[in-house]
Amino acid sequence: MSEFNSGALDFSWPSVLPLIVVAIVAVAVLMVGVFADDDESVGLGMLSIGGLALAFVLALATLGQSARAFSGSILLDNFAIYFELAILISAFLTVLMSLEYVGDLHLPGAEYYSLILFATLGMMLLATAGDLIVIFLGLETMSIAVYALAGFRRGDPRSIEASLKYFILGAFSTGFLLYGIALIYGATGTVRLDRIRAAISGPMAAGPIAHSPLMLLGLGLMLIGFGFKVAAVPFHMWTPDVYEGAPTPVTAFMAVGVKIAAFAGFLRIFMVYLGAAGAEWTWVLWVLAALTMTAGNAIALVQTNIKRMLAYSAIAHAGYLLVGMTAAGNAAGGAILYYLLGYAFTSMGAFAVVAALGRGDAPHERIADYRGLARRQPGLAAAMALFMLSLTGVPPLAGFVGKFYLFSAALSQGLVWLVIIAALNSVISAYYYISVIVAMYMDRGGAEDVRMRGRPALFATVAIAVVGVVLIGLYPQPFMAAASNAFASATSVPPIHAASLLP
Repeated sequence: MSEFNSGALDFSWPSVLPLIVVAIVAVAVLMVGVFADDDESVGLGMLSIGGLALAFVLALATLGQSARAFSGSILLDNFAIYFELAILISAFLTVLMSLEYVGDLHLPGAEYYSLILFATLGMMLLATAGDLIVIFLGLETMSIAVYALAGFRRGDPRSIEASLKYFILGAFSTGFLLYGIALIYGATGTVRLDRIRAAISGPMAAGPIAHSPLMLLGLGLMLIGFGFKVAAVPFHMWTPDVYEGAPTPVTAFMAVGVKIAAFAGFLRIFMVYLGAAGAEWTWVLWVLAALTMTAGNAIALVQTNIKRMLAYSAIAHAGYLLVGMTAAGNAAGGAILYYLLGYAFTSMGAFAVVAALGRGDAPHERIADYRGLARRQPGLAAAMALFMLSLTGVPPLAGFVGKFYLFSAALSQGLVWLVIIAALNSVISAYYYISVIVAMYMDRGGAEDVRMRGRPALFATVAIAVVGVVLIGLYPQPFMAAASNAFASATSVPPIHAASLLP
C-alpha cells in the first residue's frame, strides 16, 4: 500500500551523479582546507569551480532523459535538469565572484566554499525531488548552509544580525512547511507527489480529497513555507536586513540560487502535481502576487543602500513570478523558467558590481557611492546600467522579454487586472533603477573604487553576466523553447490511477 513498504529501491546513476559530484567536491574542499593555509583559498575556489563545472557537464549530458530513483523520490526529467543547470550557474558565478573577495577579507576559504557547495547540493535536491520528504531535506540542507554563510563575516555585527534573523525566521517557516507536509500525508496517505496527484484527482471513500479541510490546510501551510523562501509579502521581513548584512557574494547567491531552488519546489508541487486543487489556492496567489510586487517596488523607492534596494527589487521580482504561477498552464510555466534564467544573470551581475566597488572593510554600499562611477570606471558603470535596465524591463534585454512572456501568459488566462498591476509596478521600478544610472553618469563625487585589473575573477563574473543578459534578451527563442520543454516534461508524466493506492 505505501511507498515505505515498497521493498528494494530502484537506482538511476544519471539522476544522482551530478548531486554525488557536488557532495564529493564539498567534502574534498573541506578536507583539503585542513592542510591548506589561509592564503591558498584561491586554490580551494578553483577546486570548487572545477567540481561545479563537472556537475554541469554531467547534468547537461542527461537532457532528454527520463528516469526515477529511490522509488520515485528522485526524478530525472528536463524540468529537474533545467533547474540543476540554472543552480549550478548561480553557484559557479558566486564562487567566481568570491575568489578575490575571500582573500581580501581573509575569510576561511575551506568553510566558505564547502558551505556554498553544500547549499548547492540542497538546491539540486529541491529541483529533483519527487516526494515531500526529499523536498524538506533539500530545503533544510540549503537553508542551514546559507544561514552560516550569511553570518560568515564574524567580526561584522551586521553579518551576525543577518544570520540570526535568517535562522530564527527560517526555522519558523520550516515549521509551517513541515506541518503542511504532515497534514497532506494525513489526507492522502503518501508523500510521493505522483501519488498525491492521483489521490486528489478523484473522489475517494471519504469524499473529494482535493477539497478536504486537511488537504487545504496542508496546502496553506506549505504555501507559507515556500512564500518565506521566495520572499513573498508578507513573508519577506527577513530579506532587506539579511541581504544588507551578508557578504555580497552570499547575498547574490541568496537572491539567485535560493530563489531558483525555492521556485523549483514551489512549481513542482503547486503547478505540476497539485493542479487539481488549483481553484482552492489560485486566488491566494493572485493576492500574494499583487502585494509582493507593490510592496517591493514601493519600499525600494526610498532606499539609500543599494543592497537593500536590490533586496526589495528581489521581492518585487518574486511578485512577477507569482503572476505566472497564478496564470498556471504550460505557457506560464515556460515563461517562469525563462524569467528565472534571465533574472539569474542580471542579479548576479548587479551584485558583482556591488562587490567590485567595495574595498576591504569599506563596502561602499550607499547609492551615493556610485556618483561619478562612469568617469572612473566606464566599463563597470556600463555593466551596472545594463543590469538596471534589464531589471526595469527595457528592451531588448532579458528582463523585458521575461516580463513579456509572463504577462502574455497571464493575459491569455484572463488575469487582466493582475497584469495591469504588474505593468504599473514595472513603471514604478524604473524610478529607483534609473536613479542608480543617474548617479553614475550625471553626478560627481562618490567612493574611490578598486581597479578591476587586479581582480580578474570579478571582472569575469561581470562579463559573463553581461553576455548572459544580452544573449538571452536578443535571442530568446532557444532559451524559451528549452524552458517550455522543461516545464512540459514535468507535466507529461503518466498519471497513477487512484485505485492503485488502495490496499
